[in-house]
Order: sequence, then structure tokens, then C-alpha cells
Amino acid sequence: MTFRRILPAVLAGCAVLTACTSRGADGTSGSTVPPSATGTPSATAPGPAGGDTPGPAEPAGTGTGTAVASPAAPAPKRCRTSDLTASLGPDHPGAGQENFALVLTNRSPRACSLYGFPGVAFVDAAGEAVTPDPERATDQPPQRVTLAPGADAWSALSYTDPAITGVTTVTPRALLVTPPDETTPLSVRWTGRQVSNTGKASVPRVSPLRAGSGA
Repeated sequence: MTFRRILPAVLAGCAVLTACTSRGADGTSGSTVPPSATGTPSATAPGPAGGDTPGPAEPAGTGTGTAVASPAAPAPKRCRTSDLTASLGPDHPGAGQENFALVLTNRSPRACSLYGFPGVAFVDAAGEAVTPDPERATDQPPQRVTLAPGADAWSALSYTDPAITGVTTVTPRALLVTPPDETTPLSVRWTGRQVSNTGKASVPRVSPLRAGSGA
């Protein structure tokens, strides 16, 4: 058999055998890579864990599972003096203390909110203050109170019985109650007894407004 007849047969056999190797210019051998390993990467994104069918690839930064925040409902507007009525609950004395509830009621047809302390002044028949301003219970944190139409908020008004501390007193005619952030007060008839007018002892104290009537 001649060399010319042997060479085509050898080349054909080498093309069939997967173990055939080629020698590079540097003298090393490398295996022929199967066509399936060198194909173009798939255009589909991997599916989520759990075996779901892969879907089309999405642009970076997007995703069908991304939550979209809903716009928050607007907070009710502040209660104005014209939205409210004021009243004074009955005295609940105890341990030498006089305790009243100052109540603000939403008489408007819409919800409104209150935050903080009411302004309070004890006045005579002419509307003039007859005692120092009550103190604020700053150890109690304020909280926003939303009042639906007809709903109440209240502040605790308390003081030590002046008969115990021996201070001079006065009997007010009314209370002027000013809602937080307002300048126009509401007048409430004073139904309690004498109140200290010295500012030294038995000074009335008011708490931040809270939901309810304080009953």
C-alpha cells in the first residue's frame, strides 16, 4: 500500500475519534472542545429557586416582584378653635388631690387632630386671670389624637387641696381653654372650689391631651 492511500484513511479516522488531539505551536496538546460547550449563552434569565420555568431576561434594576409604596393617606388637619367645644368633667378627689378632666369635643363634620397641651387660665367674671398659669406635666409625652366628628380628647387638671398647704385662694368664675397651636380660647364655667392664687403651692397642673373623655 502506498503512502498516498494510507493518509486519507488516517485523517478520516482522526476526525471520528473524540480522543484525537492537536498539537499547538508551543508543543502542548489540547482536547477538541465539544460544540455544545462553545455555543452562544442563553438569552433567558434563570428562574427563581423552586424550579419555576425561566422567563425572558429583564433589564437591570427591574423585577416583577418589586413592591411599590402606596401614597400615604393625608393626616387630618389640625383642630381649630371653631371646630371644638370645651367642657369640664366632675371632680374626682383622692389623697388630698382635686382631679378634673378638661374635655375638647370635635363638633365639626370632618376629622381633625390635636397634639400637645391645652392652654388653661382661671378667670373672673370680667375674663381676667386670677391665678398664675397652670403648670404642664412635661413628664408625660404628648401624642397626636385624631378626632372623628363627635369624638373627645381630654387633659387631666389636678392640684393639691389648698386647705392642706395653707395658701391663699380665690374662687374662679370660669376657665379659658385654648386648643394647642390656637390663640382663641373656649370659655368653660368653673364648677370646682377654691384654687391657689400664689403660685407657690397647690398649683394646678395639666397633662397632654389624650383620646377619650376622661370619665
